[in-house]
Amino acid sequence: MISRRDFLQVSMAATAMLGGSAYGSWGRLAAQQKLTQDQLLEFDTFGNVSLIHITDIHAQLKPIYFREPSINLGVGPALGQVPHVTGADFRKMYGIEDGSASAYALTYDDFTSLARGYGKVGGMDRVATVINAIRAERPDALLLDGGDTWHGSYTCHHTQGQDVVNVMNALKPDAMTFHWEFTLGSDRVQEVVDGLPFAALGANIFDAEWDEPSENFEAYKMFERGGAKIAVVGQAFPYMPIANPRWMFPEYSFGIRDERMQEVVDEARAEGAELVVLLSHNGFDVDKKMASRVKGIDVILSGHTHDAVPEPVLVGETIIVASGSNGKFVSRVDLDVRDGRMMGFRHKLIPILSDVIEPDKEVAAVIDAQRAPYKDQLEEVIGRTDDDSLLYRRGNFNGTWDDLICDALLSEREADIAMSPGVRWGPSILPDQDITREDIWNVTSMSYGEAYRTEMTGEFIHVVLEDVADNLFNVDPYYQQGGDMVRVGGLGYKIDITKPQGSRISDMTLLKTGEAIDPAKNYVVAGWASVNEGTEGPQIMDVVEDHIKKLGTVTVTPRDNVKVVGA
Repeated sequence: MISRRDFLQVSMAATAMLGGSAYGSWGRLAAQQKLTQDQLLEFDTFGNVSLIHITDIHAQLKPIYFREPSINLGVGPALGQVPHVTGADFRKMYGIEDGSASAYALTYDDFTSLARGYGKVGGMDRVATVINAIRAERPDALLLDGGDTWHGSYTCHHTQGQDVVNVMNALKPDAMTFHWEFTLGSDRVQEVVDGLPFAALGANIFDAEWDEPSENFEAYKMFERGGAKIAVVGQAFPYMPIANPRWMFPEYSFGIRDERMQEVVDEARAEGAELVVLLSHNGFDVDKKMASRVKGIDVILSGHTHDAVPEPVLVGETIIVASGSNGKFVSRVDLDVRDGRMMGFRHKLIPILSDVIEPDKEVAAVIDAQRAPYKDQLEEVIGRTDDDSLLYRRGNFNGTWDDLICDALLSEREADIAMSPGVRWGPSILPDQDITREDIWNVTSMSYGEAYRTEMTGEFIHVVLEDVADNLFNVDPYYQQGGDMVRVGGLGYKIDITKPQGSRISDMTLLKTGEAIDPAKNYVVAGWASVNEGTEGPQIMDVVEDHIKKLGTVTVTPRDNVKVVGA
């Protein structure tokens, strides 16, 4: 008799073979202009339960370009492990052909030429088409949204998330969890949650005053699907009050809360759950550790770190599924649930190639209706990239979009040094492409976007860099509090990611003079996205728009102001 563990391992091997062959054929077919929607969605239905996972949409309702990171470093046990593998190494790991559709969707090499060949990705009307196709095969499939949904665009900001709420309601999810949504403010979040026609989940969302589970969010929701009883447990982003302004949601506390999660899983099992699904916004490495500590979770649908992984990762008897970001992918997971437990699974990460997938007309109409009042503002051209300049964000240390934002802060705020947060959201702009106001908001939209100008000592700047570096490179995932390294302009430094906190950053240099940063000297620093209440300054979107208008044509080249050691 085959054991459950062996069956899962066999299932994973089958998934790998299916994924590898499918990805290779997509590239060849697309190159011959023969790739069809049916081929993209082809799937051997399995078992009796289907999960559909989307996450980290960041309010991107229309198709976009989105470049995956060239640098995503892991430390400690995560070194060289998924998702900390990029480019050619990633393609080799999964048997992906150079130049294929999956090479375009999942890696960064030759991005510009592949983007021009394969076109844009995402678009929630295309996502709707994929969801509807899965539901046509499995009418009772569960659609689960991993959060970071009501944030990240011009229209989302100006409607306080209502545009995205309306579009998502048209997709008919079964449950969601949260992160950036809370930066709308707790009153607005509660107003929206009260009107949602689906479950708002967060087992780790607590009442800050009483230190007990919040009554405003459900810990889990039970579903009867495919003849099985399924518990979907929610895990909101644990470090909300650290990564985002606590004053926007003072009545809530969060945290990882392993013990609480174990209690919830045990309660769901006692209630008869045959399958336990964790809808998580922890981030991939945190989810891996949680899977090793909390027993009884069958599936973790991972969000927050924007990782797109073609195969589930197995930790003990828990499978972890990562579905990318910005509407670029949809994950389908079919499971065989019988005799009170999960017996096997089949999985597919579906890239949303917007030129291949037909938009759903009803959802397209909803999207267009949300955008119509803002059409002129969205489409106004502010500048243009030159023939060689690709604007992108992802990467542990910098991205050309962030370099441009830092340049804007240095120039418009007359600063020595600029700092821009290491956020992962934001589409890419190809060379020789117009930059619209919408494009600028897609990488700067924030409810606390004041561009401050202040003085900091060299010593304090070093403390800031060390603190952020520990959030990213602490060997214990539970101390990795989200985001990539703060981006800097006007400043160079060296970082040794193998060192302990306080010893990673050295050789700090003021680039305009070439002089070493003096710990005792004050420097004028401009930045944005301060978590401190009462921060003053113009909005970062306006600062960047003014800068691009002055430039007219934007020229950016990858920079080497950060020297990385120990990678």
